[in-house]
Amino acid sequence: MDLDIDHLRSWIGREDSASEVLSPSLVHQFNATFDRTSGEAPGDIAPLLIHFCLAQPAVQTAGLGPDGHAARGGFLPPVPLPRRMWAGGEFTFQGDIRIGEEVRRVSTVRDVVLKQGRTGPLCFVTVNHEVTSDGRPVLNERQDIVYREAQNVAGMKTTPAPATVGDDVMQITPSAAYLFRYSAMTFNGHRIHYDKDYVRDVEGYPGLIVHGPLQATLLCQFAADLKERAPKTFRFRSLSTIFDTADFTVNAQTEGETMKLWTAQLGGPVAMEATAAW
Repeated sequence: MDLDIDHLRSWIGREDSASEVLSPSLVHQFNATFDRTSGEAPGDIAPLLIHFCLAQPAVQTAGLGPDGHAARGGFLPPVPLPRRMWAGGEFTFQGDIRIGEEVRRVSTVRDVVLKQGRTGPLCFVTVNHEVTSDGRPVLNERQDIVYREAQNVAGMKTTPAPATVGDDVMQITPSAAYLFRYSAMTFNGHRIHYDKDYVRDVEGYPGLIVHGPLQATLLCQFAADLKERAPKTFRFRSLSTIFDTADFTVNAQTEGETMKLWTAQLGGPVAMEATAAW
């Protein structure tokens, strides 16, 4: 497939923005989804990474592509490769979002790069998100998105080594209800997270896929719980896929003022690895 990288790079510099007031009801739903407790009254500090549920793009249903994502060529460049995945990113925390404040997101396409992978071309799109709460800078996020050719996992011939177990471990059951709740909160229409027939018959996967942002949220919250305070920076990258076919673990290993974290399906390889720093 020929990709016109010059045309795709013309999207660099494009911006998108939106704002939303963080309500106590959304925090209540967020805590219920993650089986957590926190303050839910106006003025209380919001849970880490709840910004994924706020000010998200809301494309009309008629404007969605066959995979449930927004059709190509709006804010993000129209990369013609069929599979779009969240490859990783980094957060720098500058302050706290508080319940009842207006959260504003300003997103900018920073780079578009074409590379050649083992299975074909890969197109990486880097997006920067600046998040403010009642006008105060609270978070800067770099998001790495990768586009690639379709690949049926059943045809993969390599079997990565199983992940090690961390010093601290939490086990999660990725039920269909759990994944659907998170999709609903983040207004994510991507069918791989809730439509089992689609993900199996069209994309060739054995089960529903656990969201990258959901894994990042679990890892970041786990780090903050263990350290008893939010990190200053949190960076991560996705290495493999977690399906709803078995439980997965959230792992941590403290190394001084940094913490290594990772997720892995039971008996499977590392799915997402992360580093939190204070």
